[in-house]
Amino acid sequence: MESKRAAAAEIVRRLRAKGFQAYFVGGCVRDLVMKREPKDYDVATDAPPERVAALFPGSLTVGAQFGVVAVPRESGNVEVATFRSDGLYADGRHPAEVRFAKTAEEDVRRRDFTINGLLYDPEDERVLDFVGGEADIRRRVVRAIGDPVARFSEDHLRMMRAVRFAARFAFSLDPAARDAIRRLAPEIRSVSAERVRDELSRILTEGQPRRGFELLDETGLLREILPEVKALQGVAQPPEFHPEGDVWTHTMMMLEGLDSPTSALALGVLLHDVGKPPTFTVRERIRFDNHVEVGARMAEAICARLRLPGRDAERVVELVRHHLRFKDFPQMRRSTQLRFLRMEGFAEHLELHRLDCLSSHRNLENYEMARKMREETPAEVAKPARLLTGDDLIAEGYKPGPVFKEILRTIEDAQLEGAIHTRAEALEMAFKRFPRSAA
Repeated sequence: MESKRAAAAEIVRRLRAKGFQAYFVGGCVRDLVMKREPKDYDVATDAPPERVAALFPGSLTVGAQFGVVAVPRESGNVEVATFRSDGLYADGRHPAEVRFAKTAEEDVRRRDFTINGLLYDPEDERVLDFVGGEADIRRRVVRAIGDPVARFSEDHLRMMRAVRFAARFAFSLDPAARDAIRRLAPEIRSVSAERVRDELSRILTEGQPRRGFELLDETGLLREILPEVKALQGVAQPPEFHPEGDVWTHTMMMLEGLDSPTSALALGVLLHDVGKPPTFTVRERIRFDNHVEVGARMAEAICARLRLPGRDAERVVELVRHHLRFKDFPQMRRSTQLRFLRMEGFAEHLELHRLDCLSSHRNLENYEMARKMREETPAEVAKPARLLTGDDLIAEGYKPGPVFKEILRTIEDAQLEGAIHTRAEALEMAFKRFPRSAA
């Protein structure tokens, strides 16, 4: 199968053979200049969308009003966009008028950042730079094309994108861009929750999340998007358990330790101590009574506000709700330990706990105990086949009701503890502890 780059280059060649201009454009060119492997390749051309679609049968007009056509290839769709010059933006996201342009330079100058405004000629193997993007890559800076206030006003999400690129590539924010974001930060609230959520997820998972959240804070975006996380700053912790400092510092250290996390794990790390500020008290020492349950409720509300899909939101809330359970792991009954270990997504719970320890007291004894037990316990031992079912209880004369749950859990506890192994032993235990007349 041809590579994504080869597929995009062939599209460029075919467009040029018909007399049109065509180049690689955007993030793929930035990545090539930075010696990174692009995930996708986009093409810009002066060919109108209908001509692109006619040249490449089966194409999809994914953004016809913006001149974007998806050309299907074995390696994946290649987006081909017609040069355009946008009019005024009325809603902080979409241009009120889209005008197709004749030159590549016109198209580039309506884009967001100089590092994303590069073109590449795959036939001559040269970069076309009308906005100083190559120099900004060398200087390691994220700079808006033209007036940053105008660029961010066109699409308010660009403020978060600027932060994401600066964090991901370990670049600095151009001072003018930083000042513009500080000025316009409240406008981020006009962006849909879904778009903010997706950008937050990228900041958390694409690399350097600590830097990303420090920049969100420095630019004033954090207090607009996640005031609950902003509230972590300055909240002291007991130094004997948290020599690293306040809750914000602790959380940032955990973000710094993330390595290719899922979005749910990263968000769980970010929010795991969100219940501490509202539960902070000082009685003999600093305390955060019930902060786990308070935090779980807050995390649930935050996930709802960000329109996180139900399953993802549930995973994040569970990470927050269970993050302190590891401190009691050595004292748990074996049955409780095994139920904990077999929780869905337990690997993420374990990783959050590891980061929690490394970013505070650095004692990994409970982590190692849980990790080792999980690795050494076969699945059929952690979750063995049931010795009894509800139907079995009915067959033995028990009346269906709430007590069934208690009986079956008691039987499974004994099974997990190794106290019983057969159906006969399970029935004997049920008869002894839950007489049928009482049930």
